Amino acid sequence: MRVLIAGASGLIGTELSRQLGAAGHTAVRLVRREPLGRNEFRWDPAALVLDPAVLDDIDAIVNLSGASLARLPWTLSYRKEILRSRVQATRTLTDALRHSAERPGVTPPGILLNGSAVGIYGDRPGEELTEGSAPAHDFLAEVVTAWEREAALAPDGTRVVNLRTGLVIAASGALKPVLPLTKLGLAGPLGAGTQHWPWISLHDEAAAIVHLLGSTLTGPVNLVGPTPATANDVMGALATALNRPFRLAVPERVLTLLLQDAARELLLADQRVSSARLVADGFTFTHRTSTEAVGWMLAQR
Repeated sequence: MRVLIAGASGLIGTELSRQLGAAGHTAVRLVRREPLGRNEFRWDPAALVLDPAVLDDIDAIVNLSGASLARLPWTLSYRKEILRSRVQATRTLTDALRHSAERPGVTPPGILLNGSAVGIYGDRPGEELTEGSAPAHDFLAEVVTAWEREAALAPDGTRVVNLRTGLVIAASGALKPVLPLTKLGLAGPLGAGTQHWPWISLHDEAAAIVHLLGSTLTGPVNLVGPTPATANDVMGALATALNRPFRLAVPERVLTLLLQDAARELLLADQRVSSARLVADGFTFTHRTSTEAVGWMLAQR
């Protein structure tokens, strides 16, 4: 397959490109600069510009484009960018898909795997969250709802999957800021530390996307590891692997004071998210526990 990737230079996009190549597919990149080769095409999502002809020989699209949630704090202007970047990128792609479908003799790509996030569920202690769980009403939930709404505007002939991704465990991912602190022995529980973090290793995140290219699933799919883990499980596994203590707690009120919504919705939210739909579709995880994922992450450095 020829797979067009928006966000190919990012953390997930880089690993996805590698795995696509290993599986015999061709990764085609959307870039915002002058293209450097025949497998790069320019687009401008901020202006909603993408030539529909780019899609003529494309089999599938994977959209991973969007401003990073890990950039803190979420100022009012950056909150707008988090939403705008996702909506504009997705709208640019679905507009191009519809225009492609209108061209005589042209069949648009049959697959759109669009970025999404478990942030749609909000803070839900005591619940097992599936793709059928109702969305919350906080900032991230509203962002993800708008994001998925844009993806649904793809033409009828395109299978749309919303990649509801959790915390991606990778050396340059969400745990990157805590690595030096852990090495210094300064790690510990964030708030109570008992909140569930829906995690997935970077390897399995990309592998799940490759799997979904050949699937028949549509709609939201949770991309999270099969074994639930708390914040203490994930960060404690990192401290143990580095042979460092895990005792220096950061109170919830301090996190909330410093990071406000980002603390409440990223670090302190309790989300026990199920990957049962992905597993039932035949996907096999390489890293089944957060401890395995952390060990793999450290081995990659």
